Amino acid sequence: MPGKVITVAQQKGGSGKTTIAANLAVALARSGYSVALLDTDPQGSLGRWFMTRRERGDPGLEFATASAWGVSYECDKLRKLYDFIIVDTPPKVDADLRPALRESDLVLVPVAASQVDVWATESVLDLARRENRPAMVVLNRAKAGTRVLEEVIASVAAMEILQAHTVLGHRVAYAETLGQGRGVLEHGKGAWTAEVEGLAAEIVAALRA
Repeated sequence: MPGKVITVAQQKGGSGKTTIAANLAVALARSGYSVALLDTDPQGSLGRWFMTRRERGDPGLEFATASAWGVSYECDKLRKLYDFIIVDTPPKVDADLRPALRESDLVLVPVAASQVDVWATESVLDLARRENRPAMVVLNRAKAGTRVLEEVIASVAAMEILQAHTVLGHRVAYAETLGQGRGVLEHGKGAWTAEVEGLAAEIVAALRA
């Protein structure tokens, strides 16, 4: 069976795209899946994370880069070899994003806990709909029990889009481990454990549905 392509996309910077891509890759690999990362963001943050990880030893993941228009070619190759291909994209929505969306079996859209981030999500979701690709919104950097988080959850629910039940908290561990080329699941157990494992499980279930 060909591998599944998961594209992480959001036009607003600071939404946590690379953090989610890296941690999802680690979670899937720890569950026994073969995983490849594909970085299409010229900033190359995911690539730097991977190279830092590689310096620590066997990264346990494959890595490739591509321009926007090279995504299709790279995905065709990687699908034959890996269970999951996770694509990190630039923080913008334009014609360059379309090739990645077309290859996607699922589009993950991170939304940091603010109304501005919710507004930024609309254009990504619209583009995914135009390409007839399923999308899932993931609430990220959330502070539990706050009014802002409640408002964001309500706003996303009103958009009638698939929303992950798992919410990723605003935790220092995510930033710390990213700079070390690791995922939080390699940081020991903590509140983040259930978050990342839960999100990975939801995504696998959505792709199998």
